[in-house]
Amino acid sequence: MHRDLSLVADIGGTNTRVALARGTEVLPDSVRRYPNASADGLPTLLRRYLDELAPGDLTGACVAVAGPVRDGVGEITNIDWTFDRDMLGTLTGARKLAVLNDLQAQGHALGLIAESDLTRLLPQPAAAPKAARLVVGVGTGFNAAPVYDTAGGRFVPPSECGHISLPRHAPEQAALAETLVTHHGFASIEDALSGRGFTRIHRHLHGEEADGKAIVARLEAGDPAARETARLFVQLLGTVLGDLALIHLPFGGIYLIGGMARAVTPWVGPLGLAEAFAAKGRFSEFMDQFGIAVVEDDYAALTGCASHLRHLPIG
Repeated sequence: MHRDLSLVADIGGTNTRVALARGTEVLPDSVRRYPNASADGLPTLLRRYLDELAPGDLTGACVAVAGPVRDGVGEITNIDWTFDRDMLGTLTGARKLAVLNDLQAQGHALGLIAESDLTRLLPQPAAAPKAARLVVGVGTGFNAAPVYDTAGGRFVPPSECGHISLPRHAPEQAALAETLVTHHGFASIEDALSGRGFTRIHRHLHGEEADGKAIVARLEAGDPAARETARLFVQLLGTVLGDLALIHLPFGGIYLIGGMARAVTPWVGPLGLAEAFAAKGRFSEFMDQFGIAVVEDDYAALTGCASHLRHLPIG
């Protein structure tokens, strides 16, 4: 196997994808997906992968983690895993090393994602080549990261905005927030806009315990209760995306990633995403400057890791 290879990995709250990359190209035949529950930590999964593929010498290694990263140390929010650059170097023998937040990795992939892998929810107006963009993850958790293209290269600062307070200016949002505070002590955006948040909204509205996939299946079958759940989810998502758009001014577009973003895509139009997004009082007309798209590329975070490595010096 060609020696100019890097290892890239995307560690979500539920599963981990690992692959080899040459330049910014992820090699499709090298991609493996592992349930996180099958291992006691990321080193176990990476050793398993390296044993399976035996890629030989690696020039670089980059992992994206679903959680905060500080000084090269990543903590996965929804499982008790911690990982750092030194561990990555020991495992892989590579000299170009990086640990990113998963939204940072997605941000580094923008511009390398085919248009066919994007579902446009709101049209993207013309924008300057270096206009800021925003990546928003709606899956096992919730987070967002701005993307800035500068003269010195691309800069994607990390964020943990999924853990800020849930909006409650509309009565239905306030009622949901009060329920979440009662049960969890605090109402964060992630408590509602995530896979488990979808089930919490359903329980709040209908007093019924139901799996998220089951609710989506009922939504597809035309069930009114499931539609009511999806409506509150979609409108709350629109409100939060509008808030984030005003904070970051992503004239280059907003890009949604994650399983829940994809799951509700067919319903965002009829259930009022655009209206909730634009409901900003005297700034409502300003909001039509931001396009929104869903990223359908499962390997985007891996591509972002590879792109980031390509621009790193050997350290």
